[in-house]
Amino acid sequence: MTQCRGRPMRIGASLTPVLEVSCRPCLPAVLLRSPPGRLIPLTQDLAPLRVTAVDSAAALDRFLSVPAALYADDPAWIAPLGLERRMHLSPKHNPYFQHARWQAWIAWRGMQPVGRITAQIDALHLERYADATGFFGMLEAEDREETFAALFGTAERWLRDQGIRRARGPFSLSINEETGVLIEGFDTPPVFMMGHARPYYAARIEAQGYRKAVDVLAYWIRADFKASPVMAKLVAAAEKRVRVRPLDRSRFDAEISVLRDIFNDAWEQNWGFVPFTEAEFRELGSNLRLLVDPGLIRIAEVDGEAAAFMVTMPNLNEAIGDLEGKLLPFGWAKLLWRLKVRHPSTVRVPLMGVRRKYQRTRLGPALAFMVIAGAQPRTLELGVKNAELSWILEDNAGMRGIIESIGGHAYKRYRVYERELDGA
Repeated sequence: MTQCRGRPMRIGASLTPVLEVSCRPCLPAVLLRSPPGRLIPLTQDLAPLRVTAVDSAAALDRFLSVPAALYADDPAWIAPLGLERRMHLSPKHNPYFQHARWQAWIAWRGMQPVGRITAQIDALHLERYADATGFFGMLEAEDREETFAALFGTAERWLRDQGIRRARGPFSLSINEETGVLIEGFDTPPVFMMGHARPYYAARIEAQGYRKAVDVLAYWIRADFKASPVMAKLVAAAEKRVRVRPLDRSRFDAEISVLRDIFNDAWEQNWGFVPFTEAEFRELGSNLRLLVDPGLIRIAEVDGEAAAFMVTMPNLNEAIGDLEGKLLPFGWAKLLWRLKVRHPSTVRVPLMGVRRKYQRTRLGPALAFMVIAGAQPRTLELGVKNAELSWILEDNAGMRGIIESIGGHAYKRYRVYERELDGA
């Protein structure tokens, strides 16, 4: 990428016309100079690239608007709700920012935004791993190497300046939210809280020196699945000790605390694990209370102790596909009707866990299947046809085996990348 340092620069080897670039901090002036000295506006495609920090509400709006142009011709892309995205990036509303700091940037070509990226440093991750690892996320960009190079270069400098030696991502913003960049499964829309991407993203990221850290999978399964003979035997053997029940809404806060305890215990040994804080799970609970039928949250008890759980959420993306990210003036009414009256035909299982003490026993797979099967009657009553279970670590052979035994198949693959930072 050619950089201007306050004086005109000649770009390219052609005799005429000559591209001259003069830079000011906020508004680069780009001109074509013809032989007679006449000035002609440069086309947008040849305009110089610059990267600016998101440091105001207006800049955040532009940051959030970047994907719309990049995916304008992609029928699988679904515009997220602007209100939800603003709350997600608001320290006032997202408890993630109680233990993390971040910065966002926009890449511009002339006056047109053509890319974006964030960088994050999570104190909980550093406390747990002491590995000087920071993160990038919310990456979107046009298919040009210099744009990816400028975005990554900017984010990496920010991370290095704060003592970070390794960058990993994308996470938007944490491992407990959207994880990885889509590398397989571009032809179908993403479900709620899962990412979408252009097919060139992986190659562009790798061109910046990033290599695979781990892959995670999204599984697709019919809602009317049936237990395999092996699973049926495991369940029969466990039924005397196990009771599966719905979440008790009269004890909602206490139940949410139980779910958090199981999740943090179940996932503690998994790759990249960072525990949910009380505040984060409380915020999650508020969303579950609003969006999720209580019959779709199942808790399995072993000898009276909560041992496993599963949360099934309506696929909000199915309900907002034609809203273009807007709730006003009538989008909110459509959304409420589609969620509460004509329930979406697809759902997602974003949260699930079996306490570690059961994971390597015969009771472990039985508990996992029993919470999945426990939600099935209610999903069928609501008219659900298909479900996504995501995300699943690629090396989680036990969980993958359970899902595949009841007809599920991995239909999307997401990759997390990392690289050591030069000069860190």
